[in-house]
Amino acid sequence: MDRKLTRAQRHAFAARLLAWYEKNRRDLPWRRDTHDPYRVWIAETLLQQTQVITVIPYYERFLARFPNVRALASAPLDAVLKTWEGAGYYARARNLHRAAQEIVARFAGEIPGTVAELLTLPGIGRYTAGAVASIAFGQAAPVVDGNVVRVLCRYFKIESDPQANSTKQLLWELVTQLLPQQCTGDFNQALMELGATICAPRNPQCPTCPLARACAARRLGLQTQLPTKRAKKKLPHHAIAVGVVWKRGKILIAQRPPEKLLGGLWELPGGHQEPGESLAACVAREVREELGIGITVEAELAAVEHAYSHFKITLHAFRCRWVRGRPRALGCAAWHWVSPHELAQYAFPAANRKLFAGINWDA
Repeated sequence: MDRKLTRAQRHAFAARLLAWYEKNRRDLPWRRDTHDPYRVWIAETLLQQTQVITVIPYYERFLARFPNVRALASAPLDAVLKTWEGAGYYARARNLHRAAQEIVARFAGEIPGTVAELLTLPGIGRYTAGAVASIAFGQAAPVVDGNVVRVLCRYFKIESDPQANSTKQLLWELVTQLLPQQCTGDFNQALMELGATICAPRNPQCPTCPLARACAARRLGLQTQLPTKRAKKKLPHHAIAVGVVWKRGKILIAQRPPEKLLGGLWELPGGHQEPGESLAACVAREVREELGIGITVEAELAAVEHAYSHFKITLHAFRCRWVRGRPRALGCAAWHWVSPHELAQYAFPAANRKLFAGINWDA
């Protein structure tokens, strides 16, 4: 699948793209100080699997709370997760925290400027390393994200599965060839910007695209067919039952183990319903296994639907009463008794927050 581009092809692609970007770039907060690698790193991490319009308030809130690497490294993980709350994909926040601590320990608090060094940090892969190295340090480092994949697959009429390793390799080779020696950060941002605003997944704006003249997909009328899409699998569904366990005016919350999905976040104790098990029995069993206490399970308070990237859940909450035992962190990282108004101080998954909105705490 090797595709060698001529010098003329490379020059025309970069020149047209950069000229378009100069006139059409969006005014985004992280583009106002691209010489600060910390800000570039935070923005590029947030932008993974998240739309720009969603990212902006989280980016501004995160920087207000953690303005530099040392502030992030010295903060408790709970504070980082609380600030990140709602942005989703919480492994990103945990990795930012760990990476910041490594930057302080290994690089004297200075974010490294080479792809090789950046790749040694938690949570930084080829894309993020290339983005930080090119945008903040001017390094000749390519990037490939979903927007870039779409532009290149259409421009070069790449019909193979973009998720296949051979296609991924081809895309990285192509963008490496296209990358100019100067203005590498602008080039990378321009390519991603084009995919986000013009070469969109649906209804691409081909008449206003600076690359339209040489785009194979446009010439052949394949814009909406490329990139090739895999058939979507039906997402599995799970029933989850949790307990609002009361004791002397307070409720019990548990912290998820750091190595698990949503690690470090707090939740109402509970878990997956087993085959043949009632939801009420599920709550009692899960609370016992997770915290080692006995409870009585009363009425169901609320139920919400929530979708993750690979599965869906129905989350059921039951009013419960503590009966016996002192909580122990058997299947969780930590636990607390808190009053309902204190819940806002902790970082919870979105599904739990949905539940809270439907529960009458005074009932």
